[in-house]
Amino acid sequence: MNEEYNNVQLLEIDEDNQFQRIDNFLTSKLKGVPKSMIYRIVRKGEVRVNKKRVKPEYKLAIGDVVRVPPVRTAVKEQNNVNLNRVSTLESHIIFEDDRIIVFNKPTGLAVHGGSGLNFGVIEGLRALRPQHQFLELVHRLDRDTSGCLLIAKKRSALRDLHEQLRSKQVDKRYHALVAGEWPANCFKVDAPLQKNVLKSGERLVSVSNEGKPSETRFRVLRNFTHSTLIEASPITGRTHQIRVHCLHAGHAIAMDSKYGDDDFDAKLKKLKFTRLFLHAKSLSFNHPVSKERVRFEAEYDSALSNLIEKQSHEI
Repeated sequence: MNEEYNNVQLLEIDEDNQFQRIDNFLTSKLKGVPKSMIYRIVRKGEVRVNKKRVKPEYKLAIGDVVRVPPVRTAVKEQNNVNLNRVSTLESHIIFEDDRIIVFNKPTGLAVHGGSGLNFGVIEGLRALRPQHQFLELVHRLDRDTSGCLLIAKKRSALRDLHEQLRSKQVDKRYHALVAGEWPANCFKVDAPLQKNVLKSGERLVSVSNEGKPSETRFRVLRNFTHSTLIEASPITGRTHQIRVHCLHAGHAIAMDSKYGDDDFDAKLKKLKFTRLFLHAKSLSFNHPVSKERVRFEAEYDSALSNLIEKQSHEI
């Protein structure tokens, strides 16, 4: 599809775009225009802010008037986004208003495309909500992890929520089924984590004194004969943090392909359970507009619910 921006645009900056770099602002406004072209039109002075030339790193302020020149580019059709698949995302929306979406992410679905994937939550939601120019992930979940995922619909909301994440005002609670009996006196794991990238591109994380400080707090929810349902609250937000901290404590999460317990997983496979049992159960934060404390919960899918039912019968 050829997208044409035939006319000069004069765009006034409001609070939603203040502090944004001019190159990033242009990327969001000129969909499908290569970054090389954006840098070229900025460098040649075709883009002006308040009638003056600027550099790509210029940060916008409220009231700035940006001159965007005519450009023409070929934009790829969204043929990689399966419309039937997109329509199923609607039923996973837990909450939505004009600032945020809270989404119950299914297992196996990446939060964004890339690394050989052309479809993720954010691409799907953009296709589902084409009228919204701004939709961005506030945080991420591993592809195999299900549950609460937060998306911002305004840049101002994204900034506010990122600040809450930095100041640890966002409370995340995960449910995990782990091998064996979790010790009643193990309330937290405080172990530094180091990320390693293999030649294949696969990421593996390990406990290492050279790693970054990492802390997860734990609470036992239910005890079963051969497993324990626990609640995990990550205080830091490292890659694979809960999964590695559970392994470090000696109780791997069910069906974890990277950090799992083969014997435990073999028993679960006999019960036809094949997914990682790690679920972002709840999310609490201050609403970016009202500042009211809000809390959302994501229900288990049928695979998680059925396994808990089967584990209960083994008690």
